[in-house]
Amino acid sequence: MDVEEVSSVVVDAAFRLHRDLGPGLLESVYEAVLARMLERRGFRVRRQKKVSFDFDGMHFDEGLRVDLLIAECLVVELKSVEALTPLHMKQLLTYLRLMNLPLGFVINFGAATFKEGVRRVVNNHHDLASSPLRVNQASKAEP
Repeated sequence: MDVEEVSSVVVDAAFRLHRDLGPGLLESVYEAVLARMLERRGFRVRRQKKVSFDFDGMHFDEGLRVDLLIAECLVVELKSVEALTPLHMKQLLTYLRLMNLPLGFVINFGAATFKEGVRRVVNNHHDLASSPLRVNQASKAEP
């Protein structure tokens, strides 16, 4: 399964979670439930995955953790706040760069609707043609 297929399943599961549990619980609750939902769908999910990196001749292996790493290719950062800020997306982009991964999501379960609480963040990811999340894409039957 490529990262776009994984992302489609993750968005579907997160949408169902937001719809069924509603907004406003602690991030840790959404993390545990979403991880379990994705594991039931057959994905390997790593919670609170440590991010190690090297910079300026120094090695860092503490202090940075991603909420969820799904199928070793997609990062999900979960929030339960009134509104997302640009900092949330910058943080995820930095994680993606440090881990050399193409795609991630910031999902805010504090938002009134799922649509206003989900943000897709890409890092040198160009294979968007296969994404089922793309709008206005030609169907596979069309030339």
